[in-house]
Amino acid sequence: MSSRLLPEPLARLPWRVLLLVMAIALFGQVVLYSAAGGSIRPWAWSQGIRFFVLLAAALAVSRVPERSWKAIALPAYAAIVLALVAVEALGAVRGGSQRWLDLGFIRIQPSEFMKPAIVLACAKFYDMLPAAETRRFGAVWPAAVLIGVPAGLVMLQPDLGTALMICAGGATVMFLAGIPLRLFVGGALGVMVAIPLAFTFFLHDYQRNRILIFLDPESDPLGTGYHISQSKIAIGSGGIWGKGFLQGTQSHLDYLPEGHTDFVFATMAEEWGLVGGCLLILAFLLVIRWGIEVGQRANTRFARLTAAGLATTIFFYVAINLMMVMGLAPVVGIPLPLVSFGSSAQMTVLLCLGILMSIDRENRRAARW
Repeated sequence: MSSRLLPEPLARLPWRVLLLVMAIALFGQVVLYSAAGGSIRPWAWSQGIRFFVLLAAALAVSRVPERSWKAIALPAYAAIVLALVAVEALGAVRGGSQRWLDLGFIRIQPSEFMKPAIVLACAKFYDMLPAAETRRFGAVWPAAVLIGVPAGLVMLQPDLGTALMICAGGATVMFLAGIPLRLFVGGALGVMVAIPLAFTFFLHDYQRNRILIFLDPESDPLGTGYHISQSKIAIGSGGIWGKGFLQGTQSHLDYLPEGHTDFVFATMAEEWGLVGGCLLILAFLLVIRWGIEVGQRANTRFARLTAAGLATTIFFYVAINLMMVMGLAPVVGIPLPLVSFGSSAQMTVLLCLGILMSIDRENRRAARW
């Protein structure tokens, strides 16, 4: 966008990506409008207000220099770990889970901040580590501890989906930093051995039921498997072009539970069909590709790892939610960012985009010089 039309700081923002993100969010508000039976309340209006407030915050974050993210990476990680410990001691309980800190004027979910924080912390660790040390065991266990501590605290809340996201984000940075593939294979084998123990002793009953239903969704179609069954019906009934705006039956007749949050993609696919679903996925993929390209253009190891880790964090959000609503993965409570109603995922993704824009601004400045 030309600097003749906008002040220089605004003209140098990645407007193509920003407009794409705003288009995704606007489409999400249209879906929420339909999910509420053709009303902007209670979901679409508040979702739109939060989006523009958080987008303004992301633009402010984009002005933070890359060196500042590098400086605060480990202190921010430590502060969020302390907040997760505070959740265990003082956290507010909602829906049977203890995930929030109630500060009176605001209620925050520290685990959401850990998703970008684990990427920053691991990127900082590998930036400090000499390249020759990357292929040694000493490059693995500190990062594993950085990932394992918050993931374990989040599992206690319990929140399996967020714990998996934290592990995935940290593991992505480890892989991109150059950790040998054989160590990942060994770790994967260790996880496979530990899965039966975790399934038996660490998972809650409802989490075990979700996994069992994923393996055999028809075993309890009116009970634990109801969400997945109705989600598949909604997506399949949309066909190629969909039933039409405001014409969905699964969500409007309340057959589809959580049709405005975790299963919002099913609500959308019923009315907009395969075409609408593919266009939405394409929009997300373009945003993710931009984030990866920001990392490829970066001039420092920290920036490259951070940008790639944050882009894949957004990818995991989208991929896990889509697999979940299509019955390709257990239901783990991961919403579709910018589309599902709620501020947590929206805040995390826009924070990731803000940091990516910060790195992109440094890249552009270096290119000018």
